[in-house]
Amino acid sequence: MKKVTIFSTKICPYCMRAKSFFDRKNIPYESILVDENPEEMEKMVAKSKRQSVPQIFIGSELEYHVGGFDDLMEHDTEGKLEALLED
Repeated sequence: MKKVTIFSTKICPYCMRAKSFFDRKNIPYESILVDENPEEMEKMVAKSKRQSVPQIFIGSELEYHVGGFDDLMEHDTEGKLEALLED
């Protein structure tokens, strides 16, 4: 399974929902708190071209940008997420 990275903050409800989604599906993820690390925020914005959280990526080098929580749900509903996670 490919690596999942979630750029988030401590208080973002959509970040919590994204993490809960992956927890329910037993999909491991790395959570990067951008409110604690401005360098990671800059990295997230550079890769996603967005300043909102969560920003979800798949791949060890952040190859595929899923987007935010609504984008994640759309990927899941359309059956795209499982294929993206496959090695």
